[in-house]
Amino acid sequence: MSLLSAALLFFLVLDPLGNILFFLAVLKNVEKTRWRAVIFRECVIALVVIVIFLFFGKFILELLGISRTALQLSSGIILFLISVKMIFPINEYELTGRVPEGEPFIFPLAVPLLAGPSVIGMAVIMTSKDPGRPLFWLAAACIAWLASTVILISSGFLSALLKEKALTAIERLMGLILTTVAVQMFIDGIEMMKK
Repeated sequence: MSLLSAALLFFLVLDPLGNILFFLAVLKNVEKTRWRAVIFRECVIALVVIVIFLFFGKFILELLGISRTALQLSSGIILFLISVKMIFPINEYELTGRVPEGEPFIFPLAVPLLAGPSVIGMAVIMTSKDPGRPLFWLAAACIAWLASTVILISSGFLSALLKEKALTAIERLMGLILTTVAVQMFIDGIEMMKK
């Protein structure tokens, strides 16, 4: 897998374009002058979580007695559920349940919207499959994170430019792509069971 392919995979799972509407909904009670700072802070927290799981996820799994196969299957299932919800939303702005009042901190923007189970699962799976290249996976995650951060910091501008219908259409498209990624993760998990 090339660095560009790995970064694109991380980018698709981070789903910044699909998250624009959720970010705006969560930030609606925060002063607009604080939006960029809050979004950047949440993106940095998400990156820290991703990096922790890139480097220590395998040990955390071993400590909990979770096999790579179980992680692969559960990550595929979770990603599938998230992608189906992106395609067929029950409520556009309630992906994460009730959102706390005031300025968000860690929940729900950093975790689970950015560094959710699918991203964490993918980080652990990728480094477990190819443990000899931790810096490669770190670079891929950082490239995807940087692109996602730029998009999310520009969410107010992008929302005004693209309008809600276009953003919704983009979210549905990302959901379709993520559905196929989820199915592939599940298939890979089944193949791992056979070995």
